[in-house]
Amino acid sequence: MILKEKARFLLLKYIEAEIPESFEKKVHIHDALMKKNPGNTEKEPNLLDLKIEIAKEIFKNCTFCERRCMVNRYEKSGFCRVKSSLISCAFPHYGEERVLIPSGTIFFSGCNANCVFCQNWDISQYLNGEEWSAAKTAGWVSMNKMRNGIINVNFVGGEPTPNLLYILEVLKELDVNIPIIWNSNFYMSEETMKILNGVIDLYLSDFKYGNNERALEYSNLPNYWDIVTRNHKIAHEQCDMIIRILVLPGRWIEEDLPRILDFIEKNLSNARINLMSQYKPEWKADMYPELSRRLTDKEWQRACEILSRYSVKRL
Repeated sequence: MILKEKARFLLLKYIEAEIPESFEKKVHIHDALMKKNPGNTEKEPNLLDLKIEIAKEIFKNCTFCERRCMVNRYEKSGFCRVKSSLISCAFPHYGEERVLIPSGTIFFSGCNANCVFCQNWDISQYLNGEEWSAAKTAGWVSMNKMRNGIINVNFVGGEPTPNLLYILEVLKELDVNIPIIWNSNFYMSEETMKILNGVIDLYLSDFKYGNNERALEYSNLPNYWDIVTRNHKIAHEQCDMIIRILVLPGRWIEEDLPRILDFIEKNLSNARINLMSQYKPEWKADMYPELSRRLTDKEWQRACEILSRYSVKRL
């Protein structure tokens, strides 16, 4: 992923912003400023500052994701178990999509989903990690761009959504021109999608299911299809997108994959697809007979055959 101009979060710093007391006025000013072109110099306060202040208000009654726990996260955590952001690990990642490497990947602990086959269950379902100041994380990015040539910052987990406020505060400290990736399960709220607009250079989504029932059974995600398709449409209007589709064994291939691909073909013309074969039964997958094994060669070939029917862009 080669950045030809300034990262979008830097451009937000070039748009001067008033920060009123009222939350409603903050949102009104934000929406108006999102239509404004950036100037030539950094301003204080700026549109990124305003996004941070809006996120702070939501943090008091958290609706960052569609769990909508409504808890004051300055005092306690919600479903995701995240109160203060914990970084499990951070490193230049060479195992991501070819166009993204080396990727400066920052793994957060905690998640708003309970995927029974989660391959990162040790950090998504449990809190493992350290608290880094925003300045420390920004310094890590700067150092790794200079020393290791990372070409993006890849916020993942777990899940980045519960860490939205912290991520914005990191970007406030960051002055390096580097694109930002939101690597997510896409179970965000519309409020979060609005805040991310103008911040993210590339959405890297994990599109798991083609129906609400399987999402609830395997990941404890109510109304999954409705929420995730809505967010993909919003993201499509904001910036580029890579969609990962992890092929699951069994009936998922015939029932979920065609519906996912049909939706992408009809609605997300700028998206590129990575169909992935590396499913393995992790965490609690052995409790579900259809998930307790790897893909067969025949299943993978069938998934590729289904993909070939669609005109979606592939990685």
